[in-house]
Amino acid sequence: MNAKEVMVSLEKMGTAQTKKTHLNHGAVEPFFGVKVGDMKTIVKKIKKNHELALELYSTGNSDAMYLAGLISDPSKMTKKDLQNWAENASWHMISEYSVAWTTAESPFALEMAQKWIKSKDEKIACAGWNTYSSYLSITEDSLLDKNDIKALIDLVAKNIHTSPNRVRYCMNSFLIAVGGYVPSLTTHAIKVAEKIGGVTVDMGGTSCQVPSAVTYIEKMVARGMGQKKRKTAKC
Repeated sequence: MNAKEVMVSLEKMGTAQTKKTHLNHGAVEPFFGVKVGDMKTIVKKIKKNHELALELYSTGNSDAMYLAGLISDPSKMTKKDLQNWAENASWHMISEYSVAWTTAESPFALEMAQKWIKSKDEKIACAGWNTYSSYLSITEDSLLDKNDIKALIDLVAKNIHTSPNRVRYCMNSFLIAVGGYVPSLTTHAIKVAEKIGGVTVDMGGTSCQVPSAVTYIEKMVARGMGQKKRKTAKC
């Protein structure tokens, strides 16, 4: 499928209800309102396609940008490509998922995550935190820099309650990722989460809630998620 054919398919898959739901969560035009599950029927046909992913992302259409993340070939993404994606993400579903997942599987995962985390741009900072979270979920413990992770946990503990809205959500998610995917730091992550307490995030008037880091980590540990890393950051 070429970009034109993909866009036609996405438009046919779009529904008013899904579009309304996405708008409630912060989506911005243009987009058709395609369910991720429906979108994956296209992914099965395309699999990975670097050039097509870049072309779809450049449309600025949210559905196409999300799909781009699902069919991207992280091994072929340059730092310039990744930076462009982060800077042009239309809303948090793109920055926190499409951008983060692709970057986490790229050769520049840590470099970009550490750079973006320091950004004053909310979407870019969120992309940074979620990139690191995704990186933890797919990377063997022996390859992780525990001191760097501890330093970021300290940063979360110090700044989470005063950080921008979505950054608070992603910091909380990072703490969950550490606790759930890095067994040697699980206890530390739980202690910090207990000290932080509840995290308040404006979810745009939706019924969504910020997950309790302590509770979520304990559930992940019970399922043994830290003992077996994920094969891919994308889902």
